[in-house]
Amino acid sequence: RGIAGMVESGAYCIDVLTQISAVTKAIQSVGIGLLEEHVNHCEIEAARSGDDDAARETVAEATRAIERLVTS
Repeated sequence: RGIAGMVESGAYCIDVLTQISAVTKAIQSVGIGLLEEHVNHCEIEAARSGDDDAARETVAEATRAIERLVTS
């Protein structure tokens, strides 16, 4: 809403782009933090469970999540 308000009020384009960049970096930081929590909890638990198939699936899931973060 803040960025939309900047655009609607005619804010300087570079200022809007700076805010977009800041929001993008903040969202990426949140994503990295969530991924770290996932690895520390879900991946470790899957590895400890002794179920190789479940562990492989959670690794594949994390890999897809990393791919989405890197390519976004």
